[in-house]
Amino acid sequence: MARQTRGASPAAELAPALHRAARIEDALHRFREGRARKRGLIPTVIPYSGYGGQGWIRVLCRVLLARQTKSDQPAPYRSIRGWRSFTSVPVNEVAVTITAGGREFQVTTDRGGVVDTRVDVDLPVGWNTIQLRTAGSAVVDARIYVVDPAVRFGILSDIDDTVMVTALPRPLLAAWNTFVLDEHARTPVPGMSVLYERLVRAHPGAPVIYISTGAWNVAPTLGRFLSRNLYPAGALLLTDWGPTHDRLFRSGKLHKRESLERLAHEFPDMKWLLIGDDGQHDEELYGEFARNHEANVAAVCIRQLSAGEAVFAGGRSSADEHGSGTTALWLYSPDGAGLSEQLTAANLLPSYPD
Repeated sequence: MARQTRGASPAAELAPALHRAARIEDALHRFREGRARKRGLIPTVIPYSGYGGQGWIRVLCRVLLARQTKSDQPAPYRSIRGWRSFTSVPVNEVAVTITAGGREFQVTTDRGGVVDTRVDVDLPVGWNTIQLRTAGSAVVDARIYVVDPAVRFGILSDIDDTVMVTALPRPLLAAWNTFVLDEHARTPVPGMSVLYERLVRAHPGAPVIYISTGAWNVAPTLGRFLSRNLYPAGALLLTDWGPTHDRLFRSGKLHKRESLERLAHEFPDMKWLLIGDDGQHDEELYGEFARNHEANVAAVCIRQLSAGEAVFAGGRSSADEHGSGTTALWLYSPDGAGLSEQLTAANLLPSYPD
């Protein structure tokens, strides 16, 4: 069974004290939650796509206070500008019931209203639908991709400046893109969706996982962007902005490192095609992963930023520095077409038909 609703215990009494910023954030959430409930807002489950393997699934969702609408979709799921997704009130320590494979599991949300939990249940290989609900809320569906145990190739892709031009390393423009810019104004990286589609066709059953240092608040926006630009469906692994129990801000770099390690543990026989860009920490993290789990790396594909993007991003990383100490194949190109050609030459993609 998944983790149960929390209660007092000796272990809890020994838990480290919350960072002052975290205590302030919790107090603010309690204040906003009280006001929101008085205005008639109700707990609403926002489902995210998850993944799983033989006998288990990883369930991802978030519980927010939102107005009940006539739309089939919860209010936070409708198309809105980025900043509005950050004004919703998360509900912490609320019970969420998961219905999967004819069984029910009860879990609780964390401080940010997020559920990220593993459930031991057998589901068929491929896409499945599970149900999520809280007390008094409508039942919502969440999609789970269960990987066939025979599959040995997977795709793990960064999002920011890899599939979508967001200029995330540029503080002011990143804030504009996240909080102000309409999602339809975001620009896809040329050729990347075609590359990903070719990859999933060449490797039937391959899981696709998108990872970002972005907050869970933008998950619906990212999901719609990927779908609208014809990227293959896959799980989103995001993080929760704000203070943790022991630090002022969460570490996006640590989030990616832990996600990579978790995937290596969950799928020990999988070879991952790691796709990122040279404007953040992707090369460093992928190089570290390749040295520690060389048998789990099919190749590393790095999208090179344009000269202007690289200047605002603070320059580029050194390929020699991050690729040393491993025999993993490293490929570089400014777009999907260039990476596609190199993957074809490496026999990871079939040639286009004449």
